[in-house]
Amino acid sequence: MKRLLLAYNPVSGKAAFKKKLDYVIESFQKRGVMLQIYRTEKDKGHFLDFVRESAAEGIIAAGGDGTLHGVVNLLLKAKINLPVGIIGSGTSNDFASYLGINKNLEEYFDNIVAGKTRPVDVGRVFDEYFINVASAGMMTAIAHDVDFRVKNTLGRFAYYLNGLKEIPKLKSMPLTVVADGKKHELDAFLFVILNSGVVGSMKNVAAKAKIDDGKLDFLAMKKTTAAELMKTTADLIAGKPVDDAPNILHIAAEKFTVAAPGNIVSDLDGEKGPILPIEAVAVRRALDVYC
Repeated sequence: MKRLLLAYNPVSGKAAFKKKLDYVIESFQKRGVMLQIYRTEKDKGHFLDFVRESAAEGIIAAGGDGTLHGVVNLLLKAKINLPVGIIGSGTSNDFASYLGINKNLEEYFDNIVAGKTRPVDVGRVFDEYFINVASAGMMTAIAHDVDFRVKNTLGRFAYYLNGLKEIPKLKSMPLTVVADGKKHELDAFLFVILNSGVVGSMKNVAAKAKIDDGKLDFLAMKKTTAAELMKTTADLIAGKPVDDAPNILHIAAEKFTVAAPGNIVSDLDGEKGPILPIEAVAVRRALDVYC
């Protein structure tokens, strides 16, 4: 009998997945698959032991991008070669949205059982991996300042509420970016280093981004007028690519170093990352994902 490990976050996305748990177990059970269930917690050591003892042929992460981030880091750091499935049920499910894998769960479950996978790149910042995005600047600060209880209750609306409060205090930061050896200097409100083209539930942010080309896409929103900032924001919300916009610096490269003065904290897949400067490297086809 095929064995799969389901790791679910009990609080992400207004604790929505708990209502689906029995449905998911039944769906795999009728396909002849034994699901082993793990409820994620802060102590990652228990999870690693669970994975090693499970004899699972693959892991399904149920939660948001932060849950997927934790599963991916556990596997890659421990050098455990298992394919990963994604059931998006968190505040943000950007990587799953980019792959379009949760539009029809029954079809997706069929593909998981059939072992249909594709190799994808991941990013690495020092010794931490990110599956979708590394960032810093105004939106990162907004996300980190949202109380987790408010986030779990209101979902993405909590970010928008906090963002409205921060608009009068927007400040740019001087960035020094080195992309594959080439240096760039600019004042920017924020930057993102993308693996996929979806970030913050906004699709097609970088239309040319690919998850299997061995490169990452760096986009920085340059210091600009309020009118230009509003236009770019409106385009993002409308799902229009902004990588060629005049107030956006877009670079595709295998390796970036990004520095800025002050204690600016980065963000990796919605989780707090290291203080700038950071070094981000594309790790080509590091992970197999059920597709």
